[in-house]
Amino acid sequence: MPQCDTEYFGVVSYEDSEAIEFSAGLPGFENCHRFLPIDEAARRPFIFLQSLEQPGLCFLTLPVLAIEPGYQLKISAEDVAAIGFEKQPSIGSEALCLAIVTMAEAGVPTANLLAPIVVHPGNRRAVQAVRDDAAYGCRYTLVSIAEVAPCS
Repeated sequence: MPQCDTEYFGVVSYEDSEAIEFSAGLPGFENCHRFLPIDEAARRPFIFLQSLEQPGLCFLTLPVLAIEPGYQLKISAEDVAAIGFEKQPSIGSEALCLAIVTMAEAGVPTANLLAPIVVHPGNRRAVQAVRDDAAYGCRYTLVSIAEVAPCS
């Protein structure tokens, strides 16, 4: 069983069939093609995408439907073909669709709904599908500071 050294999870064992393949990499990380989704029950709905090539590269993601239940997926014909679909896939029944989560300057978490990660569960190929419209933004606010209860 292969193992992956990670900065945040230590050494992780995995099956090759669990890895997700980005043939073109991700924007800004074009040399990283294989990622391991780390989906732990205690951290759901968060899914971590751990690079199998760079131990310190790990993306925090959320299923887009957990953020925006009515989210409408739209990906280019090239991306549809690149990950092995014959037509525009449906979220959930045909495709896993994840939004990358980041922390905004003010410390507010945001999600990128403009360019979700779309995974074909059957062949484990994926793309970061940048939409060609402005239906969603790249900094969808997940929570405001006023909604976060102070720690005691």
